[in-house]
Amino acid sequence: MIPESERQQIVDLIRREVVPAIGCTEPIAVALCTARAAELLGMPPEKIAVRLSANILKNAMGVGIPGTGMIGLPIAVALGALIGRSEYELEVLRDVMPEAVARGRAYIDEKRICIGLKEGTDEKLYIEIEAEAAGHRAVAIIAGGHTRFVYLERDGLVELDERTPASGAAVESDVPLSLQRVWDFAMTAPVDELRFILETRRLNKAAAEKSFAGEYGHCVGRTLRRERELQVIGDSVFSRILSYTSAACDARMAGAMIPVMSNSGSGNQGIAATLPVVVYAEETGADEERTIRALTLSHLTVIYIKQSLGRLSALCGCVVAATGSSCGIVYLMGGGYAQTVAAVKNMIANLTGMICDGAKPSCAMKLTSGVSTAVVSALMAMDGHCVTPVEGIIDEDVDKCIRNLTDIGREGMNETDRLVLDIMTNKC
Repeated sequence: MIPESERQQIVDLIRREVVPAIGCTEPIAVALCTARAAELLGMPPEKIAVRLSANILKNAMGVGIPGTGMIGLPIAVALGALIGRSEYELEVLRDVMPEAVARGRAYIDEKRICIGLKEGTDEKLYIEIEAEAAGHRAVAIIAGGHTRFVYLERDGLVELDERTPASGAAVESDVPLSLQRVWDFAMTAPVDELRFILETRRLNKAAAEKSFAGEYGHCVGRTLRRERELQVIGDSVFSRILSYTSAACDARMAGAMIPVMSNSGSGNQGIAATLPVVVYAEETGADEERTIRALTLSHLTVIYIKQSLGRLSALCGCVVAATGSSCGIVYLMGGGYAQTVAAVKNMIANLTGMICDGAKPSCAMKLTSGVSTAVVSALMAMDGHCVTPVEGIIDEDVDKCIRNLTDIGREGMNETDRLVLDIMTNKC
């Protein structure tokens, strides 16, 4: 058993990292930072300068902004300035209405917003907003986490300064984890302390079901439920896992005003960590306790891997999130820790290297690839098949395997990240 004080630390960690979000978290974080700068200013900004790290820019260029019917950063910035409330955090734009969108369009047309890369920062997640009006100036900076303000200033008066050279390395003091510790916590913590995780099931399943009823993005989830597609892949637990997961992503990337439960700052990671486990649990008649423990195992595995990978990287987040759901499915299949280790190794052997080329509607396809691999990895693990240490980057020690994955995503793929951004920003 994990001591009670340490157990509470882990519960608090999950509560910090698994939170509701409306819209893609990168443009929403920019809207949040803009809202805080406007609040500091005390009046609607006349001009806004937005300076972003490359990863934020990459993930904010191609996604819909909730409630607007528009894509990209300018409308997110405008609405953050005009109607955003920083107290809502990742739901900062939940009060958006058609009248506000019209004001936001006018704000953009008046050329009040300037967006560019922040020079001289090594931060993967960095947002700096400088707002001006009536001779006054306010600055707000988010770094290291999507809701983590590190600097606030108005007219030279500094209200907050927690900037550090590497604030992206740890948003909060990381709770020390290993895969064994993740497993022990998920299996032994009193179920009443974990019951809050069921909110991930409610929010993310509702998002998928709303998506089935509409036209969102590339309609990957809905396509997988059509008669022709079912004749190819079958109407099975597997096909429903794929369709529910991709459907929720369809709606989110298209900018639907639908909240999802995120994980480690990403709604897509929250979706991929939740819905494969939920669908498998429901289809196999798992009771509430097993569902709670499976969801906890999935989400905490994602949090653990993201501790060393970082908030944003060149590695697609669905690799991490689907690894979590593979662990949850193994548990629901009756597997133990040894099978969970095998599933993680199988996932890392397969999906390492899937690039992140920004948040966009086609992310639903990547989630489908990730969760299909999650199911296959779980099935292989339950049949006693595990990728061996002589193959590729797999190590005997599962935690070393995870470090190999995150080292590649955090350090090894930096040049890939730069090239992807260059391609994205220089299209004809």
